[in-house]
Amino acid sequence: MAKRRVAESEGRAALAAALAGDGSRPVLGTAVRYLLEELAAIAPGNSVEVRVPPFGATQCVAGPRHTRGTPPNVVETDPLTWVALATGGLDWDEAIAASKIVASGSRAELRGLLPLMRPPA
Repeated sequence: MAKRRVAESEGRAALAAALAGDGSRPVLGTAVRYLLEELAAIAPGNSVEVRVPPFGATQCVAGPRHTRGTPPNVVETDPLTWVALATGGLDWDEAIAASKIVASGSRAELRGLLPLMRPPA
């Protein structure tokens, strides 16, 4: 499992602020990285790379390991879409239909893993 870089309290605070409308770069960046770390913890592995530029990327989902070059299974989205997907504010199928996600590869599917958590009360 990857080592956490965002403290849980810091990540939850940034996520709450982002969900409340704070779209500042530091807050959004921390929330995105925290949610990527949550995904890697829930679905450890190296078969899918999830990219949320410009803030981060993670490898997750058990399966064939990718080690060189462009990964065969990539999911990429923008920061606001990632936060919405990870917290249940946006459904995977809705995001695909609206072209808010670019998914390539036969394993580039996060439908069964999302949402990672519900927004803090």
